[in-house]
Amino acid sequence: MSSETPKSRSWSLIDLGAAAAALLAIGGVIWSPRLSGAVARATGSLEPVTVMVDVRGAPAADPAGLMQQARKEGQVAIVIRNQPHGNVAVKRIIPLDRIISTLNPEGKVVSAPDPNQKTFSTFDGRFVLEGQGLRTGGGVVFGNQTIKIGAPVELEGTNYRFNGTVTDLKLGTS
Repeated sequence: MSSETPKSRSWSLIDLGAAAAALLAIGGVIWSPRLSGAVARATGSLEPVTVMVDVRGAPAADPAGLMQQARKEGQVAIVIRNQPHGNVAVKRIIPLDRIISTLNPEGKVVSAPDPNQKTFSTFDGRFVLEGQGLRTGGGVVFGNQTIKIGAPVELEGTNYRFNGTVTDLKLGTS
């Protein structure tokens, strides 16, 4: 009879790689933005958020028709920091007038509507959007991204894509 001692199991490079991949997958599921959004909805920590986005100087052949179409669609796809959020309801769209200011010979500032607006038509409007957000210490999490006044966003409809800037945030209003 021979006496054999049990061999100890050694880890190979492949075993370590598989274990690391499994840990990364588990971590990805736990910290998934969709999962954390679902948890926030389930716990009731989401609040209604009104976000105002100003779009200025976007070239358009028919700005009034484009504004009417966006109102009719009733929602836009929003992209925050190059991360798609999904669709958000459009509460309303407020047209913004382009104003020019000049100094007259007496030294007073005079403001008037931009006469070039009809010749060089551009879309200028304020989108009032409604969605759900989460209040955090660093601001408002909207669409799995922290959003603040001044943040650049992209709004997309059926036949337009506008770059805009967040100009106002209101939590808990509907």
